Amino acid sequence: MNLHRKGRTALVLALVIVVAMAFRVSWNALRDIAGAVGADSAAATLYPFVVDGLMALALIATLVLAGRDRTFALRVLGTYTLASLVLNYVHGLVPELHGQTVDWGRLADWDPANWALVLLATSLPVGSIYFGSDLVAKVLHDRPAAIAPPIANAEESTENVMIRSTADLPESTPAPVTADPIVLPPPVAVGFLKSTLDAKHVPAIESVPVRRIEKRTVPAESTRPRRATGRVPDAAKSTRTKRTPEQLLAEARTVTADWPNVKLTAEGIRLAVHTSPKNARTLRETLRAERAQAA
Repeated sequence: MNLHRKGRTALVLALVIVVAMAFRVSWNALRDIAGAVGADSAAATLYPFVVDGLMALALIATLVLAGRDRTFALRVLGTYTLASLVLNYVHGLVPELHGQTVDWGRLADWDPANWALVLLATSLPVGSIYFGSDLVAKVLHDRPAAIAPPIANAEESTENVMIRSTADLPESTPAPVTADPIVLPPPVAVGFLKSTLDAKHVPAIESVPVRRIEKRTVPAESTRPRRATGRVPDAAKSTRTKRTPEQLLAEARTVTADWPNVKLTAEGIRLAVHTSPKNARTLRETLRAERAQAA
């Protein structure tokens, strides 16, 4: 275990040394680029930390974050790595940058390329502020998912699941078992049988095995009295005769003769004449039509 830990420590130290040397090489190129776009000596010295430093911060964020936040950190890391590569490449193509004899704001002879390079070099510090702050906020507000506690006894949980699943069987109640009738031997006089056996020296009769009576399921009988069926007695029938539509209309005219039009509703007619809602609506329409025609 100690050997494994020492190997990992040595690997990390070697990686730090390589990254530091690479940063020193890139620092020279980025410092000259910053001076060419108008930065003073102090700003040009700090410029490499803005670009390559954010790369290191994004790399650490990818190790801490997860999901979409980790994807965002990887994109920031890739973007700033590509930007540092482009600026180092331009520094190698323009020898005048090495002696700081190039004009300010001039990184390429072709104007569109020069404008793009100047825009890239000047926007990296602003992007470093924005993306760096966002990554730090995501790391500080990161909430790792809670790990579920291990099951104390996996065998018991499996057994419980198996017991619960037995209720889902398609046939939960066994079919009733019909017991076979048991034939018992006829009663024999004990004294007579013993004397007979002694006299004839006949071996004793073996006992007849008795078959075990199995229990069977008997359906429970309901004690609820059955509902009477048959002809309805005359006393239970309604004594009111069925009225014809003409009789209903005549009765409705008499009842609603002094009603105003506002009160002439289907519900009021139904309660006054004692009829169905359908007949009440028909009577309402007929009475309203008669009043409209009379008016």
